[in-house]
Amino acid sequence: MTRKLASIVLATVLACFHVGFPANSADAASTKAKNVIFMVPDGFSPAYAASYRLYKGELSAMDSMLAGMVRTYSANSALTDSAAAATAMATGHKTNNGMIGTTPDGKQRRTILEAAREQGKSTGLVATSSITDATPAAFSSHIASREEESDIAPQQLENADVLLGGGKTFFLPESLGGKQKSRNLVEEARRSGYTIVEDRTQLQAAKGSKLLGLFAGGDMAPELDREHTNEPSLKEMTAKAIDVLRQNKAGFFLLVEGSQIDSAGHYNDAAWAMKDTQAFEEAVALAIDFATKDGNTLVVVVGDHDTGGMSVGGYGQTDAKLKVLHHVTASGLYMADKLKADRSNAAEVLKTYAGIDATAEEAAKIQNAEDTVHAINGIISERALISWTTYLHTGVDVQIYAFGPGADLFRGLHDNTDLPLLVAQVLHIDFKR
Repeated sequence: MTRKLASIVLATVLACFHVGFPANSADAASTKAKNVIFMVPDGFSPAYAASYRLYKGELSAMDSMLAGMVRTYSANSALTDSAAAATAMATGHKTNNGMIGTTPDGKQRRTILEAAREQGKSTGLVATSSITDATPAAFSSHIASREEESDIAPQQLENADVLLGGGKTFFLPESLGGKQKSRNLVEEARRSGYTIVEDRTQLQAAKGSKLLGLFAGGDMAPELDREHTNEPSLKEMTAKAIDVLRQNKAGFFLLVEGSQIDSAGHYNDAAWAMKDTQAFEEAVALAIDFATKDGNTLVVVVGDHDTGGMSVGGYGQTDAKLKVLHHVTASGLYMADKLKADRSNAAEVLKTYAGIDATAEEAAKIQNAEDTVHAINGIISERALISWTTYLHTGVDVQIYAFGPGADLFRGLHDNTDLPLLVAQVLHIDFKR
């Protein structure tokens, strides 16, 4: 090959890469959005995505948005927890596991939500855990330990116009069965102009520009068990949050967490994981629909870490049977609660809530187990050929999805500390590490 021909080939290749990967192009750098919906499927990883695709039988709403991968390690461990991961995604700084909005030296770090608020944008938090749990807390508060949820709650009321999730106990005084020593944050919020709602019906009817919805004392129910409550779905909470926040002509920043995916992973509950992934996907589809019509909204979807080490397949077989999970109508927690004291109805419970005709060996596993929840979930996972490596987190990279103005900036491999800087770039707000 001549030198001239080689130069032409190289220029052509580079041009192709420029067209195919415009993340660093001038157009991408100058892209601007008014609104950002930042969505976190807690505990979600490539194995969950693959499992969900098999469970659903087709591509998910997120698949076409796949942009890249994200490294998740914390300042003091290869295996991050949600507090450190969310702090990195919110502030651009690594921190130790358990710390919220602060670096290991105790210095408070400004979050992307706070930066958006300083620019006059409305802000919101939505979660299916306690709203004071690690992920929403890290975007809206600063504290040494994620366990101090009673101290997180008042900071959130200062930083968010919409708060929807569980955790009512952290907003109430001890005299009302809460965790606050004396303050009634619900009444303080009401006096500050928040509309207060406590169930799905009230949420749907709510009006106003500030909204506090606390639908459970602690975490909300798994999607599998939601029919036994009057709690709203993640989609319903996301829709209401957008309706409230979009009233601000300056725009908004909304954090939405599918918290229960992580909870399912900790219990190795495959059906719970898939059902809450479905609930999260419905919220994503709603956000994408809004962003498509609005034309001025960036949607980012990114897991904070993997939970459980889920694997598609296992048990010495070369297949996966995710359709088995379609017959499961309750979480392992709910099923375990339906066992008699002597567990003699183990087979009946599996048949009623999982559609499984239990073998004598499977029934005996539940009857003899130290932990009946894990025993039930283990049987269901084995039937579906979903295997797990841990009840904790793992250190694998997670995927990131993006849609709307600036989506190309999220292509490639990122550290989780890059994400708030990219969001700030799209919002054209000052945010420095």
